[in-house]
Amino acid sequence: MDWYMMNCELLATCSALGYLEGDVYHREPDCLESVKDLIRYLRHEDETRDVRQQLGAAQILQNDLLPILVQYPQDKVLFDAVVRLMVNLTQPALLCFGKVPPDATSRHHFLQVLSYLQAYKEAFASEKVFGVLSEKLYDLLQLDWEQRQEEDTLLIERILLLVRNVLHIPPDPTEEQGVDGDASVHDRVLWALHISGMDDLLKFLASAQGEQQWALHVLEIISLMFRDQSPEELAALGQGQAAAEHGEDTQELETLRQRELAERRARALQRPSRHSRFGGSYVLQGLKAIGDRDVVFHKGLHNLKSYSHDLGKETRRVPRQRQAAPEAEPPRRSARNVRLFLRHFCQDFLEGCYNRLMLLVKDQLVREKAQQHDETYYLWATAFFMAFNRRRGFRPELVSETVGVRAFHFIEQNLTTYYEMALMDKKEAVTWARRMHLALKAYQELLRTVQEMDRSPEQAVRDSSQVIKSNIFYLMEYRELFLALFRKFDETKQPRSFLRDLVETAHLFLRMLEHFCRGRASLVVQSKRVRRRKKPRTPAALAPQLPSAVELEELWAGLDPQIQACLQGDVPLPEDVVPFDAASETPVEEQRTEALLRIQGCLRDAQVPQALRLLRSARDVWPEGDVFGPPDAGPPEETRLLQEILFAPLPRHAPPEAEEPEEEEDEEEEEEEETMQVSEKEFNFLDYLKRFACPPVVRALVLLLRGYARNSPRTNHCAARLLHRLARDLHMEALLFQLSLFALFHRLLNDPAASAHQELVALAKFVLGKFFALAATNKKAFVELLFWKSPAAVREMTEGYGSLREGEGAGRSRVPPWTPQEEQELRELYWKYKEVEGEDVIAAILAHLPAPGRTRRQVVKQLVRLGLASSAKDFQRERKGTHLVLWTQEQEEELTRLFEEFQGSEDVLGNVMKHLTARRSRARVVEKLLGLGLVSERKELYKKRRRKGHGPGLGAAGAPVVPAQDSLAEDRDTEEEEEEEDEAEEGPMEGHWAPEEGAGQGLAHRLHQEGLAGPLQWLENCLRRTAGDREEDGVSHPVPLVPLSEENEDAMEDQRFRALLRQLGLRPPANEQESFWRIPAALTPQQLRRAAASIAHYSPNPPGSPKGLLEPPRCPQDPTPEQPPAGLGSESESEEPVPVPSLVQPGTKRRRELDSEDEDDGSSGAEPAPAAPHAEEDEAEDPQPPGRRKRIRRVEEEEED
Repeated sequence: MDWYMMNCELLATCSALGYLEGDVYHREPDCLESVKDLIRYLRHEDETRDVRQQLGAAQILQNDLLPILVQYPQDKVLFDAVVRLMVNLTQPALLCFGKVPPDATSRHHFLQVLSYLQAYKEAFASEKVFGVLSEKLYDLLQLDWEQRQEEDTLLIERILLLVRNVLHIPPDPTEEQGVDGDASVHDRVLWALHISGMDDLLKFLASAQGEQQWALHVLEIISLMFRDQSPEELAALGQGQAAAEHGEDTQELETLRQRELAERRARALQRPSRHSRFGGSYVLQGLKAIGDRDVVFHKGLHNLKSYSHDLGKETRRVPRQRQAAPEAEPPRRSARNVRLFLRHFCQDFLEGCYNRLMLLVKDQLVREKAQQHDETYYLWATAFFMAFNRRRGFRPELVSETVGVRAFHFIEQNLTTYYEMALMDKKEAVTWARRMHLALKAYQELLRTVQEMDRSPEQAVRDSSQVIKSNIFYLMEYRELFLALFRKFDETKQPRSFLRDLVETAHLFLRMLEHFCRGRASLVVQSKRVRRRKKPRTPAALAPQLPSAVELEELWAGLDPQIQACLQGDVPLPEDVVPFDAASETPVEEQRTEALLRIQGCLRDAQVPQALRLLRSARDVWPEGDVFGPPDAGPPEETRLLQEILFAPLPRHAPPEAEEPEEEEDEEEEEEEETMQVSEKEFNFLDYLKRFACPPVVRALVLLLRGYARNSPRTNHCAARLLHRLARDLHMEALLFQLSLFALFHRLLNDPAASAHQELVALAKFVLGKFFALAATNKKAFVELLFWKSPAAVREMTEGYGSLREGEGAGRSRVPPWTPQEEQELRELYWKYKEVEGEDVIAAILAHLPAPGRTRRQVVKQLVRLGLASSAKDFQRERKGTHLVLWTQEQEEELTRLFEEFQGSEDVLGNVMKHLTARRSRARVVEKLLGLGLVSERKELYKKRRRKGHGPGLGAAGAPVVPAQDSLAEDRDTEEEEEEEDEAEEGPMEGHWAPEEGAGQGLAHRLHQEGLAGPLQWLENCLRRTAGDREEDGVSHPVPLVPLSEENEDAMEDQRFRALLRQLGLRPPANEQESFWRIPAALTPQQLRRAAASIAHYSPNPPGSPKGLLEPPRCPQDPTPEQPPAGLGSESESEEPVPVPSLVQPGTKRRRELDSEDEDDGSSGAEPAPAAPHAEEDEAEDPQPPGRRKRIRRVEEEEED
């Protein structure tokens, strides 16, 4: 479309604005309406911005809008409309299109709009335009806030936005090709802004108390004013700068001249004095051609150095994704009068506005009152004005707002955010890299300012710098920042200028940290360590913990007044309350329990009106049995019913058991929980410097030094100093033995202008000398040049390959390596147990592997590594529970037959479970019996307990009348236990435990000699105390070994100490829900005492033959006739009555004991031991200190969960 052919309506609207005759503009009567129509057209333009392009092609802003603005400023309404239209027309092209369009057509429209904006900027380079804007802004700012209307505030904002938009327009590189010192369009706009007095108004807005709302607008305009300026050059202006600039230019020209003369001399030496018409042909020995022969060179010898196999080849194109990031526009030198005006503006701004403006902007950023990414202007201002102040007679009080620990924290926080976003948001990584560069420059300037404070003659300033440095160097985040930036540097996303500033900032930080450490005997810093440990997998949903009786009493005391108020009608009751769920599959007649639970839940949540309404609605739905009270229940009866429901331990449905997902390969999907451990340690500078001895840092330094000829002397010095620290201070010269770096050294040493880079030349000679000295002894050094090296590879290269001891280097790990003998034994065990049906191969291998103990994962990984298995999926563990889901007809008939056979026995369900052919959990069997109609409710399957006499609480048949709530709770506990019973995977020692004679004596003696006497004594005490408890109680339960000291915890992680526990017959954690080793219930007190005696240390030499040997434990199902095991429901046990606990026993404690799968397997149908009813008896039975007993109880509760 030809944009010079305007739309007819748009053309008519523009014609109605007026016309320009000479220097006088004559507006039409419909000028104001036409301006408003143009604003309306811009609001409805399409994605190509057609209206904007047509107006730009017709030069409406240059020929109509600006003359109207200049000649009719007294017409307030017209002036306001024209400013609105110009703000819209001058908005950045990126705002119009959202981003730079990727396709060619849209990019063309984008560039067209940009060209019109550049024409607008040239038109704004007029003193008249800025004079009118300044006068209007001055008049508006003279109004007090009481007199200032909303239209006035909007006009102030639009004028500031217009100035911002004009300054934001980028220069046109094709039109502005002048040398430094010429006045560009941007310079002419700045000069017009200065002549009009707009700069003074900006300083007033930045410092006035009542104009705080314009802080970000002013800061954005100031940042655009100084867009092409360098703070160092502005600060040095006027201090003999003319001679300094002339000297710099002369030095640069002299360097180029010396380079050219050196090249001429080199060519003259190569060219013979007598020219020959025939150059001759030469054979380059050692340089092979395409075939096997040497290359034949047909040119003169002076061209030999330029020979390459790549001559004549097509240049290989670099993909766009791998191209280096474009550099930002280099700062140009503006006209001298503009630079002088900007220097004076910087001085005035620092003295009267900087601290106040930066405080306001920081407050708006923290309170999130600014727009997104406005913090970039704050970062730029921090870097620019602090650099200007540092180079212009350093005065720390002028920049005190941005010097401090809070400023460091704010900048480090933003830098880290940009760094993380650049890694996550790949599409906008270049944009995030630019923001990261701004934050890095601000951080660098903060460090330079603190360094300058150290040189201040005032003691208070020096003390302040010491406080700042002590805080910065103490925190780990500031020390790790540069390492992270080096490791994630990507030249395709981050420009070379970012790498230059990163190297200079890292050099400055290291030098300041080194000087700070020198003045102190020791430096303590903060250290953070992320500790990962496997998180035990718990069920998806756990039943909520029931409140205690005391808590319920307190809750009822608070609810009673509310209930009375509801009963008296003071509080209205909700109407739309239904006590049943009509959409539920459960019939309405069977939803009474759910209604009780809902009433109880409302009471416990302090929702008294809902609870009372539910109670009355449920009474209407289920009137039979008076479960919810009689129909004519009064307030006292309803109060009593609510109290009973609140205190009743109603049965709650357990959450549905989530299916356990299949284990992934190598079991790497196990949940891990991370904990951040913060500690303090003594700082060592060399240890910190070793963190920089890694390939990413060296690679980044080499990349920066490739452009050493274009780098500033400061940049080359910083890069060379960092390489020198790694090579000389750390004695890791081999870290720099890399072919790309050597190619750089070769180019440097052959450079005619190498005399200007003496520091780099000295580094190159030092590194090359070290390399050839090493190559004389290590012939593989030339091959090592091809690879970037880690410190471990450097050590092997210099000290000999294989010099790393076990646990060192990159491959260090807590896992001990597999020896050839262990691998052979693993192969034999695998082939031995591979064909055994019904047995877990890995469990069998683990049971027969010698010390050091291996985990299941290690064995599986090694089998895959040896090629004995394709993947870890070949050794998946069996899932918990039975795999049987559906009942076949034969199984249902068998269940019916068994139920009829054992219907009159004391334990119907237990006998049925024993004789079932297909193993199923107790909950599944109960559910099937209810489904078949063999029993009507679960109470019929409870075990009947016989008692000697008919005391209170016994029925006619001698069975105890157990309260319903206790029975329900017992049934739920039993079901939960049966769901997790013997299908759970057991440890390798569980099914194969058979202690040998003298087990553990030799190993215990060795552990004692190695300093584990304390843990051995603790283990001996645990065994003896458990033996005494079992003799006193007459009941055996698995007892966990809970290490309470750090020494004992370390011992429990030792492989040899665990091997000793296995030899003594102790059981490791059976599954992921157990955390501690256990003393099995099968060990008798005599065996425990013998085990304790076998590890006791009586003399330095282990006895040859122990006095008491451990006896193999008998199976709990086969007790000896001399001493029947307790808890088997024998006649002797039935002689003692079992106390039935009451419904609520405030102030009592029930001792919590651990159950485990081995006891369930070993004592099927065993009754639990009688619980002690009083806390005093618990304290008498447990002689442990209160603190230790409290911790053990807490650990046991965790194990039960």
